[in-house]
Parts: sequence; structure tokens; C-alpha cells
Amino acid sequence: MMIYKNKIAEIDKLKKEIDRYRPLSDDLLSQLKEYYRIGLTYSSNALEGNSLTETETKVVLEDGITIGGKPLRDHYEASGHSEAYNLLLDLSKKNRITQKDILTLHQLFYWRIDKENAGKYRKTKVIIPGSNYIPPPANEIPDLMKKFVKNIPLLKRKYHPVEFSALIHKEFAAIHPFVDGNGRIARLLMNLCLLQQGYTITIIPPIKRVDYIDTLEIAHTKGDSKPFINFISCMVYESLTEYIRMIKG
Repeated sequence: MMIYKNKIAEIDKLKKEIDRYRPLSDDLLSQLKEYYRIGLTYSSNALEGNSLTETETKVVLEDGITIGGKPLRDHYEASGHSEAYNLLLDLSKKNRITQKDILTLHQLFYWRIDKENAGKYRKTKVIIPGSNYIPPPANEIPDLMKKFVKNIPLLKRKYHPVEFSALIHKEFAAIHPFVDGNGRIARLLMNLCLLQQGYTITIIPPIKRVDYIDTLEIAHTKGDSKPFINFISCMVYESLTEYIRMIKG
């Protein structure tokens, strides 16, 4: 696993540079919105094994065309994530995150795949493939999620926005409250935390999947969140750099 250096100091400089370009024009904001709809949907799904390429994801979302030879579920995941992305943008204008927000994000993402479990906490045990971490039993989920949401404002006040977003991702993934789609919702929540504090969408490229999973595994099994926070800070740094390139261009 690659060792990641904490990039928060550099991120602060990039954030100030971005703020100098604000407010952006409506046309540019619209283009960025669609750029991230495709990019975030593709990357987040690809991290979980979705076979659609970025170009195929674009075709599915923009043209509604089914890609021959690709599983129907992969199309459902793309469409569902796109709908959850719309809600993400609406929620980013608020200053809070509720259990209802989280359940609705999951419902939008998952209803085409499994209506019965979409937007509902799991009632069964789950096993994370390739991980030594064992999520809590189903009967503890309601209380754990209530505590999770209650702690969000406390973590927000205590940590830098990038650290805060990484910890929210980590804590949510540890609870693993849904039968499926937990990784997708964790990344949406991470981005919601960033957007609500004036940062941009952060994309974790599929090529970084092994390091992403390894640092999250360390956080869950060894209680050491630093490698994961550092990893996320590098992803935020790269995403901010790309954002500046686009708004300058």
C-alpha cells in the first residue's frame, strides 16, 4: 500500500484560490454539475465492481440507452446514483444531515434494484467481502444511526472539513446500515460534508481502489484513522486541482 501524506495545508491554499473565482456563472455551474454527475457516478460504481465505463455511464444517463452485453443491474446503479446525486446537490444547500436524508439517498440509489430494502436499515447480518471487519448486528443499527447523526455536528466543530468528511465516511461504513450500497452512500455523505462547507466534489478514482480499501480496513480493524484521512486528503487535493483547471479553462 502506498503511503499518503496529509495534504490539508495545500488544500487550504487551493480552497482560497477557488473562492477568488466565486461566484461562478450559471452556465459554468451547470456544466460542472453534469461533469460531476458522470464522473462521480462512474467512479463510485466502478469501485464496487460496476462494469460500465465512464463513456458508457454518460450514454446511459444522458441518452437512456442500454449498453449491450452489460448487466441490467449496472444500468440501474448508474441511474440510481444519478438520482441520489440530484438529492446530494439539494442537501448541500442546507447545514445539517438527518437520518431521513441518508435513508432517502439510499432509497433513490437502490429502489430499482431492490424495492423492499431500498431506504430501509438492514434486518440481517452482512459480511464485507475481503475484509476482516465484522459490521454490528442488525438489531443495533437504529441506535447506532441515531448516535451517528447526533454526533455529526460535534465532529464538524472539532475537525477540519476534510478530516470531518473522511471520519463521517469511516463511521458510516463501519455501521454498514444497509444490505447493499453502503460504499456508495458513504461516498455521497463524504461529498455532502465537503459541499456544505464550500468544497467541491471529490472523486476516488477506481485505480486507487486497493489503497482506498486498505486504509479504510486499517481504520475499522486497528482503530487508526490517520492513513484513511491522509488518503482522502490526497483525493480532495487532486479533485480541487482538477476543479481549478476546469474553471480556469
